[in-house]
Amino acid sequence: MDVEFQHICKRFGSVQALTDVSLRAQAGSIHGLIGENGAGKSTLMKILTGYQARTEGNILIDGRKVKLDTPRQAGDLGIGMLYQEPMGFPPLTVLENFSLGNPGHGRRELRQSLQALADRFGFHLSPERRVEQLTVGERQQIELLRLIHRKTRILILDEPTTGISPAQKEVLFPALQKLAADGMTILLVSHKLEEVDTLCSEVTVLRHGKVTHQTSAPFHFPELLHAMFGSVPKRDDKDPAREKGPSVLHMQDIHAGGERQGLQNCSLEARAGEVIGLAGLDGAGQATFLRLAAGLVVPDQGSVHLFSRQLPKNSSASSKAQHLRTAFLPADRLEEALFGDISLRDHFSLKEENGSFWQSGQVAQQQAEKGIATFSIKGDGADSADDLSGGNQQRLLLALLNPESRLILLENPTRGLDIRSGQWVWNYLRKTLAPETCILFSSPELDEILHYSDRVLVFHDGRIVLDSPVADTDHDCVAAAMTGMVGRENVK
Repeated sequence: MDVEFQHICKRFGSVQALTDVSLRAQAGSIHGLIGENGAGKSTLMKILTGYQARTEGNILIDGRKVKLDTPRQAGDLGIGMLYQEPMGFPPLTVLENFSLGNPGHGRRELRQSLQALADRFGFHLSPERRVEQLTVGERQQIELLRLIHRKTRILILDEPTTGISPAQKEVLFPALQKLAADGMTILLVSHKLEEVDTLCSEVTVLRHGKVTHQTSAPFHFPELLHAMFGSVPKRDDKDPAREKGPSVLHMQDIHAGGERQGLQNCSLEARAGEVIGLAGLDGAGQATFLRLAAGLVVPDQGSVHLFSRQLPKNSSASSKAQHLRTAFLPADRLEEALFGDISLRDHFSLKEENGSFWQSGQVAQQQAEKGIATFSIKGDGADSADDLSGGNQQRLLLALLNPESRLILLENPTRGLDIRSGQWVWNYLRKTLAPETCILFSSPELDEILHYSDRVLVFHDGRIVLDSPVADTDHDCVAAAMTGMVGRENVK
């Protein structure tokens, strides 16, 4: 099914979010939609999925004008979207999530359909496993299979590789190419040009809500970057390693459940001023490690010390960690960090130590305006977190971060951000926060880890298999360690 946008405009009050946007994506193709954060990509896709009404313009499916006033209307036309934050119900099983939106099918039939689709695309999903136990990439796989089973013919992918490992990209990309070969129309919303280059036959660039460039493969990267930003962003020079201070985090002989393998025999010390990158395939142990340090997971064995004080092995561990000026920013923003249906103003109000909804509206609005301006969030104090694009949700999280924190734990800190926004984040983390702040962050992007870290930890099957200064290792060594190809002498 071909999909065509004709002269689409969208206004939110006095704000012009989209202006005269026209593009056409053909059946059997993967069409890239790129642009910096806040360029209008998410708004355009919300219009196509019936979540927002267009102010002007038409949408055509196979040459026919269509009404898309509700998500149900879009779904009935075969339009489906794989969101950056995977949808679904974490307490339910894989099979139960797969069955959503598939009425009239028995459990046995659904299980057979799930297995057949998973086998076709090389996904390994246990039907009875609870979704809350899965990685972001695995949750994406369930949602993709559910959309295929619902006979989706126009598939929208919103930053589909954000938060998943290189190994999972190697599974996802062939699956998308198979779907396009079968005649599906795929709209790929992304800011990663190398992925657009690999997957797309055509690309449209949005900037400030307007189409600035449209072209077919092969693509010329400087041309696309200039269309996205108005200039070609330059890579920041690598900052020198910072001076180390006293111990901030000390883990001793940790064994803990979580992810696929949890953590086994984990011992580590991180010092003030260090920036430590955590590398590993999805589910290798990084998420469990960060949650242990934040007091959100307690170990089965061993001890966790923050600033020389041991965290209790009970539910009070997380409040103790916060009291010791530790902050954690998870990858799943809406599930674990933000309140999707409350305003930015209320988020900033609650940020205060004794914040509550009883603060005066004027004070809360001033706090929101300051945070929005400082962190360049494209939104208004009255907007809900749900109204923001993924990149602006990430900026909101950083704006809510207590700058007095001395241990900052970040799960994919540049998730959903374009090149320029990602550089801004790291400039803030390394240069604006106090130099004695210890930063530990995970990322599926090895280039990010090697460029911004002073030290790298590599996780494999629940163990730290490599602990090295970044200056003493390289991309190939880290990649090999991620797959378990490392000598025993490097196992910590």
